[in-house]
Amino acid sequence: MNNLALGLDFGTTNSSIALAHPNGSVQVLQFPTSGAPTASYRSLLYLERVSNAGRASIKSWTGPAGIERYLEAEEKGRLIQSLKSFLASRSLRSTEVFGRQVALEDLIANILRDLRVEAQRQFPGEITRVVVGRPVRFVGAESDDDDAYAQARLADALRRAGFDSVSFELEPIGAAFYYESRLDRDELILIGDFGGGTSDFSLLRVGPSIREKGRRPEDLLGNEGLGLAGDAFDAKIVRHLVSPALGYGTMLKSSGKTLPVPSWVYRKLERWHHLSLLKSNDTMNMLESVRAQALAPERIEALIALVRGDLGYQLHSAVQQVKVKLSENECATFHFKDPEVDIEERVTRSQFEGWISDELHAIEKSVDRVLKRAGVSAAQVDRVFLTGGSSFVPAVRRIFDVRFGHERITTGDEFTSVAHGLALRALSQAATKLPYSGS
Repeated sequence: MNNLALGLDFGTTNSSIALAHPNGSVQVLQFPTSGAPTASYRSLLYLERVSNAGRASIKSWTGPAGIERYLEAEEKGRLIQSLKSFLASRSLRSTEVFGRQVALEDLIANILRDLRVEAQRQFPGEITRVVVGRPVRFVGAESDDDDAYAQARLADALRRAGFDSVSFELEPIGAAFYYESRLDRDELILIGDFGGGTSDFSLLRVGPSIREKGRRPEDLLGNEGLGLAGDAFDAKIVRHLVSPALGYGTMLKSSGKTLPVPSWVYRKLERWHHLSLLKSNDTMNMLESVRAQALAPERIEALIALVRGDLGYQLHSAVQQVKVKLSENECATFHFKDPEVDIEERVTRSQFEGWISDELHAIEKSVDRVLKRAGVSAAQVDRVFLTGGSSFVPAVRRIFDVRFGHERITTGDEFTSVAHGLALRALSQAATKLPYSGS
C-alpha cells in the first residue's frame, strides 16, 4: 500500500495528520504523550546543545516530546514556536542556534520529519506522499508572489523531511471536505478557518450531487484570507497585561536625560515567532544596560528573567488559559508565575474585545468581501462552518451570528477537521485532479 491518502495540517500553533481509507473512513493520527494520546501536535521545536566525546552537536525535540523535554531541563535550550509565520519573510533565511546558522526550512523540517515518522509508525505503507494545507494568505504575505514564495519554502521543508510527493490545498477547502463528508444534501457554505496565524474564508457549493457530477471550478465561488488570527489576539493580551509589568511604558535616565525604555523589545515579545529570537548576546547586553538606568529596574529584571529563561511556552499557556476563560465568562484573571516573574491581572471580556477591535473589523471586512465578490447575499448561504480555536471567541462568533443567524452556524473539531478533510482530498485526488487545488 504505497499511495496512502494522507492529509497534513501543518499549523502555526498545532498540527495534525489523517489517513483516508478506500471506503471513505478517516483515521486521525494519535500522538503519544506522558499522559493520554492527543490528536493535536504542537508545532514547536526545542533545541539543546549536547556534547559527545568532546564534540558539540545540536539535538532537537518537537511537539509533545519537545514540551516535556523543555519543562524537564534545568538549563533551558532554545524553544521556538510559530515557525510557519516566518515563511513569507524574505529577510529571515536562517537564524543563529548555539553559534550556528540554521536555515528556516531545516528548523521546520525537524517538526515535519517527526510528524512523518510517527505516521509511518502507526499507518501501513510508505509515508512519502501527502496533501498539505496552506492558508489563503500566509502571515506577512502582501502579494501573490509572497504567497508563492512561502509555499515554495514549505514545500522545500517537506522534501527535507522525507515527503517525496507533495501537493497543496487551501486549508478552508480541507475544512469543507470534512464538513461535506457529513452531508446528505447539497448546500452553499461559507467556511471560516481560524488558525494561529491566519484567518481564511471560502464560499463554495458542496454535497452529494457535487461529488457525483465531479467538482468544477464554478463550485468554488470565492476565497479571502487574512494574515491574522489567534496570535494577533494573543499579542493584545501580552501588550496590555504582560508588557507593562515588564517595564513597557516606563522610563530610564541616560546622560542626564529621562527617556522611555526601548519599545521594540516589547513588540517582539508580542509575537510568538519572534520571542525566542530575543535570547541573543546583543539583546541581553542591551537589557542589562537598560536595567542599570531604569527608573523601575525590578520590571526590567523580570523581563530579563523571562527572556533568559526562554519562558515563551509558559507565557503562551497563560495567555491561552485567559482567552478560554474569557470565552466562557465575562471576566477572568490572567496569571503568569515563575520564580522571578509573577504577573496577576484581572481582565473583562469587554476590555479584551476592545483590544482586538481592529482585528475583528478586519475579519468582518474579509467576510463581507468574499460575499460581495461572489455576488452572494448572506441570506443565500445555507450554512456557515467555523473551525479553529479562535472561532470560539464570542466576539468572533458574533460577526457570523449577526450576518447569518445563530441557527446557521455550525462548528467542527477545531484541531483536526482540516487534516481530516485534506485526507479525503488526497483520496479523491487519486481518481481526479480537483479544479480548485491550491497546488
